[in-house]
Amino acid sequence: MPLGLLFAKIMSHIFSFHKLFTGLFWVADGLSNQSFKSLTENTFVTTESGFGDIMETKFDNLPLLKYLEDHGVTLKDLLDTALELYIPHPGVETREKAVELFKAGFYDALTDVNVSVLEVACFRAEEDAQAGRVPLLPAEQFKGRPGLIVDELLGMTIANYIAGARGIFEFIRYDQSKPGILRKLGPIANDAIGGLIAGVSSRIYSGALEKQKLEESEKK
Repeated sequence: MPLGLLFAKIMSHIFSFHKLFTGLFWVADGLSNQSFKSLTENTFVTTESGFGDIMETKFDNLPLLKYLEDHGVTLKDLLDTALELYIPHPGVETREKAVELFKAGFYDALTDVNVSVLEVACFRAEEDAQAGRVPLLPAEQFKGRPGLIVDELLGMTIANYIAGARGIFEFIRYDQSKPGILRKLGPIANDAIGGLIAGVSSRIYSGALEKQKLEESEKK
């Protein structure tokens, strides 16, 4: 199949899944002005004023994080996996700064009901597929994965929901490298978590760049 046609089919699937799960498609940069403004203000301002200490306490009461922990994915796993592909960016020059921003980003994502529905749906699909309960997908085929592409589509959908089209490209980076916890999870679960990490990562780097541009424009 020609590469252009394959890409078009993949994007068509992404759009369909996104509309199905969220009822909303954020094109191009993926974020509304209001949500992007909220991210840059809340994440970057509060991080610089000791936000990390507050975050540690708030994470203790997140139902979605507890669900992920029950399925073998901790906050430390999310942070360690995200940082394996860390690249210094303007506004995220050090790993220490990246850790604080990732914590804020994960908190934002893990308190979003749509992210929760998507993650739980993926883990339930993983469990059903492993047990052979998915019609047309015998357990043996699931383990070998011939013809299965929906796992990547679901991961892209999660990344796209969190960060828009930029999140999809970040997802591909994590999906190809399979860092950290992604190597230990099943076919659907690893893409669900990969999409979560990629979406948060994309928003953080985009937010840092936007914040820097804003500060430079204010100096002029």
